[in-house]
Amino acid sequence: MKKKVLGLGLICAVSFAMAGGKLAPAASGIAEVESPCTAETVYADDKTNLMWQDAPYTDAEDGAEAKGRSLGKAGNWRHAVNYCRTLNYAGYTDWRLPTADELMMVHHDAGQHFEHFRDKDFWTSTPTTEGKYYVIYPADAYRFKRSPRESNFIRCVRCNAE
Repeated sequence: MKKKVLGLGLICAVSFAMAGGKLAPAASGIAEVESPCTAETVYADDKTNLMWQDAPYTDAEDGAEAKGRSLGKAGNWRHAVNYCRTLNYAGYTDWRLPTADELMMVHHDAGQHFEHFRDKDFWTSTPTTEGKYYVIYPADAYRFKRSPRESNFIRCVRCNAE
């Protein structure tokens, strides 16, 4: 047993010495950081003359939606309205929450128009008769009634009349 342990130790020592004594590659002097100048992507629909926000969704926003909280591009209906109203994105400040018809139409077309999407409900500004608001499920472009207290995803829109 003692010989096996010594042999194993010798093999490890020789391997370590042959590798140059380094356990990990040397880190470069420059840290890899994401560029703060990333392009803010949009989808411009020529048929409807609408421009859609196409920003990536973060893990924190996924968690907020799943836990019924409001953060960034996920939250309750009031948060969604305020988020779009105060959004400064791609050089524009006139964003708003889309109507149910607008959001249904962009998802009804064949193909995925957005680079960043979620397979969950998205808020609209269209009220129902029961004090609820419509959400659109992007996979089938159907609308559903939801309590304004629920958390759903947000995608803002603006008129692209330039």
